[in-house]
Amino acid sequence: MSTFTKPLTVTKINTRYWRVERAFDYHVGVEGSGEVISVPRGFLTDFASVPRVFWVIIPPDGSYSQGAVLHDYMYTKHLYKRKECDRIFYEAMGVLKVPQWKRWLMWKCVRLGGWYGWNKN
Repeated sequence: MSTFTKPLTVTKINTRYWRVERAFDYHVGVEGSGEVISVPRGFLTDFASVPRVFWVIIPPDGSYSQGAVLHDYMYTKHLYKRKECDRIFYEAMGVLKVPQWKRWLMWKCVRLGGWYGWNKN
């Protein structure tokens, strides 16, 4: 079963970035798959990279924040192909009990606009 090993702990660096203060792992997919993504202490994130005009619907942080940090890390390191990173983000939001409509909307947004963040790294 997919799961995070520790809760998200961050410190605000400035108006845009946060630093991960405690490393955490995410176990991908079904139990026993052995696939683990480790987000290290010190990694910088902006949580969900949502344009300000949409913050009323999807603010940069929320119940999905740890999934957004995981997604930022996967994009930064190019751990998988972009489509797989986005799928894992969707899965992680399910683990965090983000409502289905919000998971789908955020997944669709990264599928449409995530190329910018992907190519930036």
